[in-house]
Amino acid sequence: MEKTLRVTGRGILSVAPDQIRLSMTLGGVCPDYPAAVRTSAEKTDALQTCFAAAGFPAEELRTSRFGVQAEYESFQDEKGNYRQRFTGYRFEHVLTLRFDADDALLGRALGALAAAGADPEFEIAYTVRDPEAAKATLLAAAVRDSRRKAQLLADAAGVTLGPIVSIDYSWGEMEILARPVNRMALCKAESASDSIRLNIHPENIELNDTVTVVWSI
Repeated sequence: MEKTLRVTGRGILSVAPDQIRLSMTLGGVCPDYPAAVRTSAEKTDALQTCFAAAGFPAEELRTSRFGVQAEYESFQDEKGNYRQRFTGYRFEHVLTLRFDADDALLGRALGALAAAGADPEFEIAYTVRDPEAAKATLLAAAVRDSRRKAQLLADAAGVTLGPIVSIDYSWGEMEILARPVNRMALCKAESASDSIRLNIHPENIELNDTVTVVWSI
């Protein structure tokens, strides 16, 4: 039976965010389905117009999710029984705008958001423009760590570390995000050219991942 050594390596990486992801959620309840779709489109048009005026191309404002569904509320009838009644159609349109991690650009984007008057919920997150490169660097570091540990164990045991027998790694989703800014309330801006002044220096995003390598000894 072949003798093996199974070692889990850990990769650790600190990356500086170079991109901002501004996520906006437009929502509301309308009496009928066509009105819900129309209102969502009007709010989206207002956002696109104001962002374009602030220097962000309309095509950069991307839809992450869109939906319209019937909404109901619970009520108590004259006999004390709880029932549900239709209240309208709720629409939800989630849009995302990505741009360089720069306070001036973020201030312009928030100014445009305030000027649109669409009253969206929004979230500011910092990320990296090339997440796959960061993941590759992290994975390589994990394999190197496994080899280092395996060599230490082999030396201590007085055996020779042989070739790799197998590698076990779970290809799960890794979100490279930092959210240093809480949800904010925006004052009404006079125009899309109004900029909100910010001074934000986000910390590096700390990443870690593991890979298990089986070595022949």
